[in-house]
Amino acid sequence: MSRADRLERLDARRVELEAEYEAVLLEALRGVAGGSWGLFGHTKDRAAHAKWEPVVTDLCDRGDEIDRMRDQLGLQPFALHEEFEASRGPVSTNAPGEPKQAKAWLERLGKDV
Repeated sequence: MSRADRLERLDARRVELEAEYEAVLLEALRGVAGGSWGLFGHTKDRAAHAKWEPVVTDLCDRGDEIDRMRDQLGLQPFALHEEFEASRGPVSTNAPGEPKQAKAWLERLGKDV
């Protein structure tokens, strides 16, 4: 198999993984927009963190794999994953809650609740 064929297959797989990533993220955002907390890590509630930990781990693993593929293809890192990672963690007390943040994400992505 030639290098061009390998790169084409890698790029096709990258596109698939990015679509899967977006689908998982959208499902999670819809759950959070419905009132669940923990996806963004803005609460200190251990139960909320535990509930969303498998989803966050899955998204991070997929994001890392996508970024490795993008690096091999000479592409920029996966922006959606970078944005998700940047939005996680502690926030100030006057920051919007996770449900409002999830709704804003869905609106920005054009996938309203």
